[in-house]
Amino acid sequence: MLFLIPAYLSENSPIDYFAPVIKEYILKTDYFFVENEKTARKVIKFFAPEKKQPDLKLFLLDKYPENTDLKEAQSLMKSGQDFGLLSEAGLPCIADPGNLMVKWCHENKVKVIPINGPSSIILALISSGFNGQEFTFHGYLPIDKSEKRQKIQFLESQVQKTGYSQIFMETPYRNNQLLEDLIKFLNPNTKLCIAANINDPNEEFIKTLTMKEWQKQKPELHKIPAVFVLGK
Repeated sequence: MLFLIPAYLSENSPIDYFAPVIKEYILKTDYFFVENEKTARKVIKFFAPEKKQPDLKLFLLDKYPENTDLKEAQSLMKSGQDFGLLSEAGLPCIADPGNLMVKWCHENKVKVIPINGPSSIILALISSGFNGQEFTFHGYLPIDKSEKRQKIQFLESQVQKTGYSQIFMETPYRNNQLLEDLIKFLNPNTKLCIAANINDPNEEFIKTLTMKEWQKQKPELHKIPAVFVLGK
């Protein structure tokens, strides 16, 4: 079986935010697919501190399938070995390459078991006040300035034409620059929700304002995990 195990969004999240079954599934196996070994070990220790770290067998997933050699892990799964799949933050397979293994499992008759947990994307959306019936998640915006501007303006046009909420992210160290670009390229009356440090009881910041209002009160977002939502 493949257990889809959620990770915390913030290291400061209380353990009682999470279902006890997460620990149960982590204790069931020593084999895990992970995006980052250091992060995965911290998450496993958070949920199951008694788990013996030297016993862990971690297989790295890459967003580029050609860079990932998982033949050993796939052979183990075919022989009946259970695996866990861990995201760096939140639910696996959303904005990470975990879906590659889930797809393989379906093609090879390996049972997939999803486990309840937080999703920064969904938590940002439901906290925004925007349309939660119809929305689109775009992942990360382009790095190229011209392409980024076109994408930002396209997202704004989609909000106006369809009413769909538009959700996207940025690498944390580029958050401040993204906010500057949003202020520069969007209509002053367009509404933006910024949801940062989600699930952190001490530092959580979630607010929806017009771009004109954001210009007057820019938050400090450098190196802070954040989700951005445009909507009506």
